[in-house]
Amino acid sequence: MYNPSPLPNDSVIENRYQIVRKLGQGGFGRTYQAKDINRGNEYCVLKEFAPQLQSTNHLLKAQELFQREADILFKLKHPQIPCFRELRKVIFNGNEYLFLVQDYVEGQSYNQFVKGNQRFSEVEVIQLFLQLLPVLEYIHSQGMIHRDISPDNLICRKSDKLPILIDFGAVKQVAVTAISQFSSLPIGTQIGKNGYAPEEQMNRGEFSASSDLYALAVTGLVLLTGKEPQELYDSSQATWHWRQEISLSPILETVLDKMLAYQPKKRYQSAREVRQALGTSSPSKFASLISGMKTKLVAPGKLLNSIINQSNIRIKSTNREFRDIVIGVGITFFVVVSVGIAYKAMKTMRPDQLQQTPQSSPSTLVSSAEQKRQESIIERRKALKISEIEFNKKVDELFWSEYPELEKKILGDTPEEVDLRQRWYQIAEEELDKLEQDKLL
Repeated sequence: MYNPSPLPNDSVIENRYQIVRKLGQGGFGRTYQAKDINRGNEYCVLKEFAPQLQSTNHLLKAQELFQREADILFKLKHPQIPCFRELRKVIFNGNEYLFLVQDYVEGQSYNQFVKGNQRFSEVEVIQLFLQLLPVLEYIHSQGMIHRDISPDNLICRKSDKLPILIDFGAVKQVAVTAISQFSSLPIGTQIGKNGYAPEEQMNRGEFSASSDLYALAVTGLVLLTGKEPQELYDSSQATWHWRQEISLSPILETVLDKMLAYQPKKRYQSAREVRQALGTSSPSKFASLISGMKTKLVAPGKLLNSIINQSNIRIKSTNREFRDIVIGVGITFFVVVSVGIAYKAMKTMRPDQLQQTPQSSPSTLVSSAEQKRQESIIERRKALKISEIEFNKKVDELFWSEYPELEKKILGDTPEEVDLRQRWYQIAEEELDKLEQDKLL
């Protein structure tokens, strides 16, 4: 039986790929992180196609099938899909290997967030949907269905915090087909994870764009509740019971219900339909949706959380003066609070930094004088009719030019950091002085 040995760390494949470590192993082979020596030791991933076949001849036939069927992967060009570089056949220590080489994505999988007991808020899940639905639109337009969407196959990329879609089920399907044709070993035909993929996919091998949307909805529920799909789904009744765990806005409830419909024809038939149902085709519409939600304000990082909590600030959805919220869809969140200043705590937010805001505390570390200074800055900016996003961005940049070591850190509201906060206010006031003077001229 053909069963090549694992590649040892630091081994170099064909004078190009140096193995760093094994990332995982499944029924169809192993996955390695490697360095591409020809590209400045850039990290990449080697996905080994090594099903346990009866002979080398069977492997060659399987490789031909893999080459033919995997060609579509190389046509996928999207910034949230790792680029497939090449399919390479190599000989190492007398064994023949077939590797699919693709970009390496540095970051945490969303499953790691779940295992770390980090439950997502409704805002975060909608944000995740809005970032992934265009990716699904793209791959579906290319005639491909992912078939294996789950927190395991989503990575929060470290560089920009965008969700990256990995491990297409099409690759596994080729392996299944190869084994069934060239091996006497019994093997199931299931592609997808139990609980995430709909029943028609798991039981009958039927899949469509609605299958991916179903799996995306299940992924959202797992992130919201921290529970596995089997804990939320009654297979005997084919019904979901997630409402016992969480309370969501009517919009998201309706969207999830349709995405999770038992019959494929009753689901949304395209990713675009889901986006339209959310009513969010632009950042401004998304901001409007969030401001009308039942869920509490989600503020980036510790700074705004602490200011909201400890300054006894309550966001009142019925009063715009107390609900000056701007949330940008993309890789950066800005949140403006009426008696706080829009601090951009980091250029991009990790999912684990986005938390639901607890009820306010009667105590405060921010003095009333500081709160009045914050209010004054906001009122002066509003009087000048200046965009809060652009203004705060400019002040942030000036502040970071003086304190570059703080650019990647979160500024808190502790007494020890009061001088830093005061310096931020001072820079903001100096900028307002210049703008007001220019207006007079």
